[in-house]
Amino acid sequence: MADRQILTADQMRGAEQAIFDAGTSVSDLMETAAGGAAEWIRRIAAGRSVTVLCGPGNNGGDGYVIARHLAEAGNDVTVVAPVEPKTDAARTARDRFGGQVRSSGREVEAEVLVDCLFGTGLARPLSGELVLLLRDLAARHPVRIAVDLPSGISSDSGELLNENLPEYDATLALGAWKFAHWSLPGRAKMGRKRLVPIGIDPVESAAQLITRPRIEPPERDSHKYRRGLCAVVAGSMPGASLLATLAAQRAGAGYVKLLSETEPAAAPPDLVIDTRPLAQALGDERIDALLCGPGLGREDRATERLAAVLDAAKPTVLDADALVLLRPGMVAERGDLVATPHDGELATLCDSFAVRADGRRDRARALARASAMVVVAKGPDTVVAAPDGRLAIAVPSPSWLSVAGTGDVLAGILASRLATGGDAFGAACEAVWLHGEAARLCGPAFTAAELARAVSRSLAAALVPSMP
Repeated sequence: MADRQILTADQMRGAEQAIFDAGTSVSDLMETAAGGAAEWIRRIAAGRSVTVLCGPGNNGGDGYVIARHLAEAGNDVTVVAPVEPKTDAARTARDRFGGQVRSSGREVEAEVLVDCLFGTGLARPLSGELVLLLRDLAARHPVRIAVDLPSGISSDSGELLNENLPEYDATLALGAWKFAHWSLPGRAKMGRKRLVPIGIDPVESAAQLITRPRIEPPERDSHKYRRGLCAVVAGSMPGASLLATLAAQRAGAGYVKLLSETEPAAAPPDLVIDTRPLAQALGDERIDALLCGPGLGREDRATERLAAVLDAAKPTVLDADALVLLRPGMVAERGDLVATPHDGELATLCDSFAVRADGRRDRARALARASAMVVVAKGPDTVVAAPDGRLAIAVPSPSWLSVAGTGDVLAGILASRLATGGDAFGAACEAVWLHGEAARLCGPAFTAAELARAVSRSLAAALVPSMP
């Protein structure tokens, strides 16, 4: 879907060129994009005064179109353009605006600032004069809106190209999402984000945004084994594996059991525990997916348990201690393994697999390619990478999710979704969304156990309505 595409700056230029090749002029496309942005700005401004800061390129051209639309709607509009337009479309847009354009922002004050200085194409820091102008105007405008991207943020990475850039209340992405919209640190500057469509057809994109999945309910004649059997491998610290099973029970699998030679004292009565030796328990042919790692430990016995899990050749989620113990020789190119590292574990795995890359996104992609595993690089901007190059970026989850045990909950959700029969990449994307939605439903200050119990509600929010 077009609203899930995440495009690089080069891909965005290619998508726009396809529109031009079909007969639309640059000026006409600018009218479409800026007109859509102007409607959002008009609603946010709600009749208040607006300053539009225009740059020299087509992002500045968008600003002139926005200013014209707002003036026609009755807003008091001031346009500040420190540099003359340098493209034909921007010059045409300025001529059509027809109002006064100030070259200096000194003493300009209004209630809303619209930043159209630079957008997707910016690849270097703003000049000292421009960044001072931007900061000065932002300080004198209580409401700030960025068009396409806030000026001074790299489109492809989310990197801040200048220090002390202002924060915005809203960012209006033109045509398609870019990596910066969903990547830190840039994402933190953008406030609410809205996508303004401009008629881009679905294209081969760099990544996709993880949005609400469409999960089918069980068939009317289904039973626990047809819905999937998920087995969680316990270790020396049973609390983490119990959290994972609690989440797995609520994420769609029909049968969840814990593989533990000793029964944990805190096990709930509705949890099935297989106390046979692990090798024997793994021989159950009905198992559809395994989870290994939460509470596993790092001693020799833990390594032996991990090796037994991998030898079982079932779709498997590897988390926590399993990621520290994992070595390249233990992983076959099977396509049904999912690793869920946080940043420290991701660094450890990259060292183990001799992966050299910077940033969570590039590390996850390189590790997925080197290990043939789907990699869920979890954090405040979670990335899901597949060995075939597919990449998905999660929408932000509540910051309250930063509490001990929530990673175990994510692993349990993922194993449960894997057990239902989905492919590893799809199951990972579903799990990331269900995890974040459960956190949102919990509200502030929850425990990992409360998060696990909320998974059933996030699953309900993703279910496709069934026919009566």
